[in-house]
Amino acid sequence: MDLHRPVYIGSFKAKGNLFLAPTAGYSDAAYRAVCAERGCDLAFTEMVSAEALVRGSGKTEVLMERDEAEGEYAIQLFGPSPETLGRAAAMVAKRWKPAVLDLNCGCPVPKIVKTGAGSALMRDPARIEAIVRAMVESGGLPVTAKIRLGWDESSINYLEAAEAAVRGGAAAITLHARTRAQGYAGKADRNAFYTLAAALPVPLFASGDLFSAADAVDILSPRPDGGPGPVAVMFARGAMGDPFIFSRARAAMAGLPEPDVGSAERLAAARRHFDLSLKYYDERTACVEFRKQACAYLKGLRGGAALRAMAVGCATPADYEGFFTAWERAAAEL
Repeated sequence: MDLHRPVYIGSFKAKGNLFLAPTAGYSDAAYRAVCAERGCDLAFTEMVSAEALVRGSGKTEVLMERDEAEGEYAIQLFGPSPETLGRAAAMVAKRWKPAVLDLNCGCPVPKIVKTGAGSALMRDPARIEAIVRAMVESGGLPVTAKIRLGWDESSINYLEAAEAAVRGGAAAITLHARTRAQGYAGKADRNAFYTLAAALPVPLFASGDLFSAADAVDILSPRPDGGPGPVAVMFARGAMGDPFIFSRARAAMAGLPEPDVGSAERLAAARRHFDLSLKYYDERTACVEFRKQACAYLKGLRGGAALRAMAVGCATPADYEGFFTAWERAAAEL
């Protein structure tokens, strides 16, 4: 049985069920393109401030750039105001034309939460409903909502939050199976995926603690009791520096051996990623931003510590060429 299959999100048909999560500071056009080239079926932008968008802040525009390698993509918005999110949805739909709009109800970062946005919305399901409705009515696109289990262990309300989003018109729900208080610590509660899937009339996407192809297979495999489960998985930290997780997942989901990915293949992906970054950012910004991406590509590689030390000091394309050359030599010696 091949577990890789199309997914309907309202009127939009995603070509498969392996998604890239909206990840602040990482999921820009360059990163999404590299993942798309290696099997990602639908990528979400990092979260975009609805307030900044309607105020005309130019800094938000680069977050919604789309590379031709992506095809269709989804844009995630955040904010606490139904009116503002509605206006932002209309602007995004008209100018950037994503396939899907997503509402962030899960970001645990204090500076986001204190504005009433992100996971603060988990404490106000009625507001989630109002925001989703405003986005659906103004944007005219399928809208999804990404939620958490709840604010903390004493207020687990993901069922209520998801139901509110669906009442507002959400075409699908993504559950990051941790509370806001957990942040990214502890373990995601996979049992919550099955509880929520059984309660929803729309598709559920699974997020949290997906670090391998086996994780995708485990979550998407039919349940022994025949009950419903998530129809798609969303890789976040598991894809950082490892866009090959999508091709490995595709193979594993078809019952095939996972392709081996060595240092040389990672190097080629990193070079491609950096070249794309230069396409979307000015030279200085691209060089600074790519430092963290370069370090992510080096995770687990022998000799990676010395190469990471080089990467964090790169400030120009010439510096990166020296870094890539050193990596190439190191790969040849393995």
